[in-house]
Amino acid sequence: MDKQEILELVKSEESNRLEFKEKINDGVLKTISAFANTYGGKVIVGINNKREIKGIKTDDKTCQDIIGRVVNNLGITPNFEIIEADKKSLLVIEVGKSSIPVSFRGKYYKRVGNTTREMNFEELKRFFQKDLRWECLFERNFKINEIDENSVRSFLRTAKSKGRLSVFNGDEPIEEVFEKLGLMENGKINNAAMLLFGKNPQKHFAHARVRVVGLKDNITIIGDRWIEGNLFNQFRETEEAIKNFINVRYEIKGGGERKDIWDYPLEAIREAIANALLHRDYLRPVEIQIKVFNDKIYFFNLGGLPEELSIEKLFEFHSSIPRNPIIFNIFYLSGIVEKVGSGIERMINALKTAGLPELKIEASHLDFILLFMKDVYTEEYLRNQGFNERQIKAVMYVKEKGRITNKEYRNMFEITDRTALSDLQELCSKGIFERIGTTGRKTEYVLNRKTRSKPEANPKNRGETGNKGRQRGIIRIKTKRKYELEK
Repeated sequence: MDKQEILELVKSEESNRLEFKEKINDGVLKTISAFANTYGGKVIVGINNKREIKGIKTDDKTCQDIIGRVVNNLGITPNFEIIEADKKSLLVIEVGKSSIPVSFRGKYYKRVGNTTREMNFEELKRFFQKDLRWECLFERNFKINEIDENSVRSFLRTAKSKGRLSVFNGDEPIEEVFEKLGLMENGKINNAAMLLFGKNPQKHFAHARVRVVGLKDNITIIGDRWIEGNLFNQFRETEEAIKNFINVRYEIKGGGERKDIWDYPLEAIREAIANALLHRDYLRPVEIQIKVFNDKIYFFNLGGLPEELSIEKLFEFHSSIPRNPIIFNIFYLSGIVEKVGSGIERMINALKTAGLPELKIEASHLDFILLFMKDVYTEEYLRNQGFNERQIKAVMYVKEKGRITNKEYRNMFEITDRTALSDLQELCSKGIFERIGTTGRKTEYVLNRKTRSKPEANPKNRGETGNKGRQRGIIRIKTKRKYELEK
């Protein structure tokens, strides 16, 4: 760094990567800790609060004392450089992001904008989980008899049949398998192994479960499932629970072959479930929540996007950055997921092929939400399209009941036959309804499946960032199916 670069930096405002200090003190050491724990940055010593160059002593003894003070208190060695500017000496301390947490006198600091702040207890827990990885911990002293051997053997058979794991013949001791797959270290079973293959992981991690709720509206619950067991069991049972709350229809092809058509494609549902299980933050005591409404499904997961990803990048080609790489790798070996960061794209394609509306994603640094929709025909959308309140209520009725007749429409609103016919014809001409039958009592009106994925006239939140750091994105998708419910 030369004099000109320093002068340019002095003109800059302090930021999450730049701090000015007039002299070496504890504040400098706290800032170095914060930079190391966040994104890295530069501390320039010899500049006061008014950004005036004051300079510092830079004789050999002073410099060695400064270096020793940093190294002894923080345990790291940043890059130190002395730069002359305006006939005064400045000390530039360049700090890289550390691969391990860096403390000063037993406290951990982080950089927030242009300020250095001490981490509170919850932030510190999340910070350690991020850098030391919760899945690798083995402090609970798990026993081998807590592992479900049938689950392990089933996994080995599946992984071998997928051609992704050929180093085992299938009958090796569980300890040997776990050591080679990163599920055990020095004879100790880690958290990942217990979640993946434990007989009862909830004995140790009560929050490591999934809740699937069927709702008629925001407050009326029509069914509630709590799903426990190891992650493979949760993956299977969560799919079944969702199918219990959605609809299925059948198509008979030539030769009598029957094809099930669900409200939402199962491929997309499975990807969404795997995404929630594999990328959630297991340190935080909140379960995965899936809410199934008549016309949409929410997948809510505590575990936001990594720093390297944004909503926009999710929609582009990107590499996989799993929060829990050991758990992710086991699911990859079993053929449930891929390692190329293609899960979002596969959901998009499956939903689009099914003819459904856009996939919506919301994410912050704390949580991640996927939204599947049956159609775009919300009250807001219909109102924006100029439909009257009768027509809007009729669409809501058909979404719930499946169809409506002219007589039902007249009776609902106590209107004349001519008015009812005019309203219904407009819904048909604009592609919302499709008329089944020609004339008479058998004429019914249903949603037009060919146009239900039509984009909204004024799509909102495309790639925007909310007030609290939540990003929103929209992708075009589709859906199908439903199953029976387990009570």
